[in-house]
Amino acid sequence: MNAEPSQRPAAIILAAGASSRMGSPKPLLKLGGETFADRLIRVFGAHCDPVILVLGHHAAAVERGLKRHGEAAVVRNPDPDRGQTSSLQTGIAACAGSDFLFSPVDAPAVSEGTVAMLVARWRRRTGSEWIFRPRHEGRRGHPVLVCGPVARQLAALDPGEPARETIRAHRAETVFVDVDDAGILSDVDEPDEYRTLAAEWAGGR
Repeated sequence: MNAEPSQRPAAIILAAGASSRMGSPKPLLKLGGETFADRLIRVFGAHCDPVILVLGHHAAAVERGLKRHGEAAVVRNPDPDRGQTSSLQTGIAACAGSDFLFSPVDAPAVSEGTVAMLVARWRRRTGSEWIFRPRHEGRRGHPVLVCGPVARQLAALDPGEPARETIRAHRAETVFVDVDDAGILSDVDEPDEYRTLAAEWAGGR
């Protein structure tokens, strides 16, 4: 069944990690003058409603550093050490049954145009299309947009079980949206990766 043109999915930003390898909270790292968290709130908020920011470790510091606090629903994972799936499930619980896209906060470079393309394709979905993923030069990235059946499976996972296995299990129901956006592949875990991304961005990536 096709969605109404005005319908929007929710968005979940996973930002509850300890950032131990980075050495400082990743949601507060800056890209193009915005923190990772603020940038994703803005980019997702142009096409999604609500935008849900899931915090855990460093939650108070991250909230103090947000400039777009009023543009997202901030929720806290009470035990983020259970793993990223537990943060995703915290976000799902705040979605009120909506389809949603999700991304870790350390994948901050996706363009607004890519989000628009994913949402536009989701609006034309059929009953057998459950997952929508951006793809750049043959490589899959974030964010991932999921529909009801997969959302329910993710909500039912053991918190220690990775969500990616559920996503991979539904390749036959996955639509890959090809985009000219290397930002979908960004993954910033360590200081060297952050310096590389920041330099590319400053160079006009």
